[in-house]
Amino acid sequence: MHQTPVLLVIAHGSRDPRHAATVHALVRRVRSRRPGLRVEVGFLDFNIPSVQGVLESLAAQGVRDVVALPLLLTRAFHAKADIPAVLRDAPPQLRIRQAEVLGPSPLLVRALERRLYEAGLTPADKSSTGIVLASAGSTDPEAIAVIDDLAREWWHTGWHAVRPAFASAALPRTEDAVRELRALGCRRIAVAPYVLAPGFLPDRIARGAAEADVLADVLGPAPEVARVLLERYDAARAPLLAAVGA
Repeated sequence: MHQTPVLLVIAHGSRDPRHAATVHALVRRVRSRRPGLRVEVGFLDFNIPSVQGVLESLAAQGVRDVVALPLLLTRAFHAKADIPAVLRDAPPQLRIRQAEVLGPSPLLVRALERRLYEAGLTPADKSSTGIVLASAGSTDPEAIAVIDDLAREWWHTGWHAVRPAFASAALPRTEDAVRELRALGCRRIAVAPYVLAPGFLPDRIARGAAEADVLADVLGPAPEVARVLLERYDAARAPLLAAVGA
């Protein structure tokens, strides 16, 4: 009987212990939403288990089909180069399909708003609040364009203004976007970190939010994020199942 493909969540990893703890919390939520689905997590750097170690363990246990899901919000260098390189070195008996990254998705916008409301805003505040959509940043033009597009689309849902910002590799920085919104006359300014887990760059975003009125938490194990993971898994596993006639 054909086994359901294992979901391997691939996280970047960090020296900050909050990063791995948040990744594991998200994985637990994914498991709770899909009982019976085997969900593993591997890290590219800093944390264990490594992606290669998990793949070797799965192969040794007789697993054949794996969906490798990058725990990333945009398609940048890690999704285009690092992760494919690691997967190419996997044991040859594994059939692996790399899922799409999490963003963009309407569910992630809902997760952003969830975090803003948890930080004290209400839907009634939208028309008077300027939002800084603060991402980690990238040198990849495609990734930057995705953040810019997301900011424009989110603005159309009723916020007074939405400005993108980047913690590295691109401009503006969070603090500059906060000051721009203040100059526009926004009565209230909130910073919404478009990042999945705490770490060095999210801390930089938090420091840049010092002059804002509201700082939301990272997306973390928000239920909407777990739903996106499962959507990406389902889309990627379909060809694997078709290949074996499941």
